[in-house]
Amino acid sequence: MSSLSERDRRVLWHPYTQHGIDPEPLPVAAARGAILTLEDGRELIDGISSWWTCLHGHAHPKIVQAMAAQAAELDHVIFAGATHRPAVELGERLVELAPEGLARVFYSDNGSTAVEVALKMTYQACVHRGEPERTVFIALEGSYHGDTFGAMSIGDPVPFFEPYGPFLFEVVRIPPEAEALGEAFKQHAGRIAALIAEPLVLGAGGMRMVEAAFYRRARELTRAEGALLIADEVMTGFGRTGTRFACEQAGVAPDLMCLAKGLTNGMLPLAVTLATEELFEAFLSEERSRFFPHGHSMTANPIGCAVALASLEVGEETDVLGRLSEIGRTIENRLEGLRGDPRVANLRRLGGIVAFDRVVPPEKAGYLSNVSLHVRRDSIERGVLLRPLGNVIYALPPACTSEEQCDRIAEAMIASIDCFTA
Repeated sequence: MSSLSERDRRVLWHPYTQHGIDPEPLPVAAARGAILTLEDGRELIDGISSWWTCLHGHAHPKIVQAMAAQAAELDHVIFAGATHRPAVELGERLVELAPEGLARVFYSDNGSTAVEVALKMTYQACVHRGEPERTVFIALEGSYHGDTFGAMSIGDPVPFFEPYGPFLFEVVRIPPEAEALGEAFKQHAGRIAALIAEPLVLGAGGMRMVEAAFYRRARELTRAEGALLIADEVMTGFGRTGTRFACEQAGVAPDLMCLAKGLTNGMLPLAVTLATEELFEAFLSEERSRFFPHGHSMTANPIGCAVALASLEVGEETDVLGRLSEIGRTIENRLEGLRGDPRVANLRRLGGIVAFDRVVPPEKAGYLSNVSLHVRRDSIERGVLLRPLGNVIYALPPACTSEEQCDRIAEAMIASIDCFTA
């Protein structure tokens, strides 16, 4: 009988994968806690929380139980003109936890869509207010916000989206520096719809960490300009940076906040865009045409909402914020010896995120470097799943990761340095 990998190779097309050179996909048969079990019985520590989604660990019993119970009660119902208990309860809880002023919850299914929703809400509200000239969005250089067309437009086209250039709207991109920020607002005064950023950490942009002062200044300028501030917390939300939401560390309350990934512990596709009451009211009218035209068949899926509620409860019961920070410190401490290594630059940590840059020649740098494939293979041989961002090596494990597992993650990260000579 053919192996799972062989059968996969005949029929499937994987995301962010160059099938001409990438190794065969890992045949994962099961997962529990921080461990992935492969078809042949090998075990891997999930050092990246399965694309940053698995917050508490795989197959958490309380979350699995919530999923099963909700499926038996109400699996799904249209959310246009209907509602249900899990959606209402989750909305209430998120509004309680969110930064001040965020009062409305719009459900979708993934981070890209949560961002797309925020962009559409922003511009349509400008139109409703009689300001259609506000067509300028400001974003950060090297940022990534998703793969739908609006999200692609906001993200830096290099290295992901250059082929789609003719279809993307124009965006003003700046480095995360106060001077550049001020100049952009001065140059485009009266035409800015919003500034969007991942607070404190640019995830897919290389785990680049940005001073909180930049976001405080962005909040000041957007308010003065009459523009909105959008916080993309798809990756940073629910404790990854040491606080429930990264924007809390900057003391900033955005006008819109996008959440996904850890929202359901990675168990089901669910995302939300939180908005202010003022933004919601910009769509209230006797004219039906002023409604917000966005939604999909699985909006506010009851099982997904129930799972998200259970995940929030687990986070409170287990002090997920403290636990993730402790895991990050443990890994960082194991990597301290790299600070004097000329092959390594910018060892950094924020909450449970730990990263460093492997110093390489320009031709081996960047996300598209094939050397990252060597790192992935080597870490798998060492029993750890890592997925480098080009020459950026990082770890972002789930909150259940043990100290011994942290040690092994750190060992794999250290060993990755030699892979760049391959």
